[in-house]
Amino acid sequence: MSNPYEILGVSENASDEEIKKAYRKLAKQYHPDNYVDNPLKDLADEKMKAINEAYDQIQKMRAGTYNGNSQNSNGGYNGNATFARVRSLINSRRIGEAETILNGMTERNAEWHFLMGLVYYAKGWLQDARNEINTACSMDPYNREYSMWQQRLGRGAGSSPYAGMNTNNAGGCSGCDVCQGLLCADCCCECMGGDLIRCC
Repeated sequence: MSNPYEILGVSENASDEEIKKAYRKLAKQYHPDNYVDNPLKDLADEKMKAINEAYDQIQKMRAGTYNGNSQNSNGGYNGNATFARVRSLINSRRIGEAETILNGMTERNAEWHFLMGLVYYAKGWLQDARNEINTACSMDPYNREYSMWQQRLGRGAGSSPYAGMNTNNAGGCSGCDVCQGLLCADCCCECMGGDLIRCC
């Protein structure tokens, strides 16, 4: 990957705020919504990908967590080692521990709100999860991971993209619950000649 500072058009001595400002300016300029039905869409997508990767790399380099890979194994940017730990706990279904760490933190940035949203989601507190993830999106509107979760929760809870996350108590009925209920009701009706009473 090229020098991430050059991609964002800032010097290596730039402050975190200057880097964030440069990132937001470029992300706004090359956002996919600006190139719908545009012949330059593919080029804009590539530029947006490079901008996101550069910003992620700078965040990890400054946090001391950059390992030379452009892809973040945690699925999103990792500007703080504590946030990486919380993500690991969430993926391991250790939701209580993750929540305790988050509640003890004073840094309440977009990543904090996003991770708290995932904690609430795993606990089945969907409205609280939506609120936190909406806050994360408003603080960092160009983060693709946050946006994906905002869309997912806007449509209703689905299965988590995190393989280890517990979604069994996500609230509401799953498609399997509905089918099982209908099969049981049908069985009961057949057992008693159409009378809906328990037959076993």
